[in-house]
Amino acid sequence: VWTDAPLPPALQARSCVCHLCGAHFGRLHACLHCIYFGCFARRHIHEHAKAKRHPLSMDLYHGTVFCLLCQDYVYDRDLELVSREEQRRAWRLQGFGDRYIGWEPSRRELELLKQNPKRRKISANCTVGLRGLVNLGNTCFMNCIVQALTHTPLLRDFFLSDRHRCGMPSPEACLVCEMCRLFQEVGNPARCLAPPFCLVPIARCQCRKIMEFDLSMTLHSGVCWPFFSCIGDANGKRSNNPNHCNCIIDQIFTGGLQSDVTCQVCQGVSTTIDPFWDISLDLPGSSSPFWPLSPTAESGIPNGGGPLIPAGPTTLNDCLRRFTRPEHLGSSAKIKCNGCHSYQESTKQLTMRKLPIVACFHLKRFEHSARLRRKISTYVSFPLELDMTPFMNSSKDSRVNGQYQTGESTNENKYSLFAVVNHQGTLESGHYTSFIRLHRDQWFKCDDAVITHASVTDVLDSEGYLLFYHKQILEYE
Repeated sequence: VWTDAPLPPALQARSCVCHLCGAHFGRLHACLHCIYFGCFARRHIHEHAKAKRHPLSMDLYHGTVFCLLCQDYVYDRDLELVSREEQRRAWRLQGFGDRYIGWEPSRRELELLKQNPKRRKISANCTVGLRGLVNLGNTCFMNCIVQALTHTPLLRDFFLSDRHRCGMPSPEACLVCEMCRLFQEVGNPARCLAPPFCLVPIARCQCRKIMEFDLSMTLHSGVCWPFFSCIGDANGKRSNNPNHCNCIIDQIFTGGLQSDVTCQVCQGVSTTIDPFWDISLDLPGSSSPFWPLSPTAESGIPNGGGPLIPAGPTTLNDCLRRFTRPEHLGSSAKIKCNGCHSYQESTKQLTMRKLPIVACFHLKRFEHSARLRRKISTYVSFPLELDMTPFMNSSKDSRVNGQYQTGESTNENKYSLFAVVNHQGTLESGHYTSFIRLHRDQWFKCDDAVITHASVTDVLDSEGYLLFYHKQILEYE
């Protein structure tokens, strides 16, 4: 309240009651001409305004200005900006962080809205939001990741709702601002789009590392994680805990992986929980032993004394069951048991403690070791809908010999497939493409700048390298 007579803060707080009836409720208003508070519901502020000819007053709760002469609340853009900034400041002082403020059109945007008054009804077959990406030279893998990110529902909603607040002196140097522009350009039904140039150095740097070593990390940690970490660092506010970040990337893609190490002597359990952004899964035919788990894969065929290759088709659930089954660490990997106070053999089991909103599964198709370098082209069947309940820590006691005993499932752990990245070629050379779900039952194949319709059969019959699943039901904290 602006007055010519400053008062101590304590006196101001005690004065925030209606000066006529003493109430502190009833839509209390403050006179903008003098020190007077009156309730709007009982019209005490109206009586003061008429008697003193002070027509302007402010609602103390909403910060809006009421004019007695107009008999209505009046809008002033500058005053509204001040009010919103003060609301954000008060929100931060209470420890709640930045409060979301809805979109407020600028004068330029209001003019554009007036020039385009027609409303458009989007049909079920509309392809708005689907654009090809130009290959800038060995950037097909980056284009696949960009396609997957721009079609991640929550990430798309975040960037299209102006949630990002740039803190850099030059927005052109901000990676998140570039991503905002990219999401807006994707919705523009024009010719194919060039990916953000600020992402190209990241991809090129990783591409050089890939050429020097192997292709196994091309999309897994070579592209996905640099993109995620760069966007997260630019947009997030990291706490003192290095494993905790409030950025939009971590909110969507981060889960919690629980590791239980059990001593074979005293059965003592040591538990650690680590964050994860994707899950790397071994495939049959790799150097790692792979046991058949599907009902159709009851027997295995020895491969020259190496790993067992399932007799039947391998499924994504097979890979996840193998990922979460107990593993004997052996005598060469003894740990010091806190109960026995000595080094003992142990077993280790991984389970899901907290599921991310978007689960990214990386099928380890590229193998690099001292003996061989190759690509594993084993077909892995993956579903349109995935239930992660069997692989949760809470379901660990329901397993017998690694098999999950069918019981009650929860919809909170169910996912829907929305993007698949594939690799065609060999370890030395190849090309990346992706399948993207635009609507619930509409799939498209993205091959750089070329986009074509695809059927569900095309998607499910593809080889699969990266699989993106989105939670069907969101949980709010």
